[in-house]
Amino acid sequence: MLETRDLTVFFENAIALNKVSIRVDAGEVVGLFGPNSAGKSTLVKSLAGLTQHQRFREKRRKGERITITGSVWFEGQDITELPVTKRVDRGLVLCRERHPVFKDNNVEENLRAGGHLRTRQETAEGIERAISMFPPLDALRRRRAGLMSGGEQQMLAIGMALVVRPSLLLLDEPLLGLSPAMQQAVVSAIRRIHDDGVTVVVTEQYARPLLPVVDRAYVLENGTVNVSGTRDELVESPEFAAAYFGAT
Repeated sequence: MLETRDLTVFFENAIALNKVSIRVDAGEVVGLFGPNSAGKSTLVKSLAGLTQHQRFREKRRKGERITITGSVWFEGQDITELPVTKRVDRGLVLCRERHPVFKDNNVEENLRAGGHLRTRQETAEGIERAISMFPPLDALRRRRAGLMSGGEQQMLAIGMALVVRPSLLLLDEPLLGLSPAMQQAVVSAIRRIHDDGVTVVVTEQYARPLLPVVDRAYVLENGTVNVSGTRDELVESPEFAAAYFGAT
């Protein structure tokens, strides 16, 4: 469904991704794990087209700060140069780390904003779908987003991405800063999203909370894929379990 081939990203003189090749099959939940500054966010932003968008803006300003080589393929087509909106149209949607919500608007208004590229009917259906994935949002429809907890805002942010009707959802560190209970709620929602037919790619520093839902994973270090395998293969590796799955 999605593939990168030797994807390399330079920011000025610093390399963020170094010949990264990954594969995501339809119907999977794939984890991207690794320490801070490993390249996880750059990778998902590159899949979504945001890194390419930054590069285009730099070129218009006669700058050459960002260099991208290699390719990104989605559903059998090379989308390396495809704009963000075209990728969204094809079902490739990113929920960014600490994804901003409109804090002065209520939950339902935020969800409606997530469907600005869809028809009114599609948006209405998407809102109900998002709320079905995150039932606590139902009672908060009229609550201003700025008055919600961090966990509730994270639910809302993912819900906004769901209103876009993704076939492949990219989640960048959705558990960051959440309590264990709220982390579990988000992980349970990821399972429901997957069961609803959406392929998921999720980044996190530690994999332990996501182990119940991840099929395969890639571990990144210094912009390079250091190891990959199924959930069971990674769990059976003591050094990687200690480094990336958290202490037992």
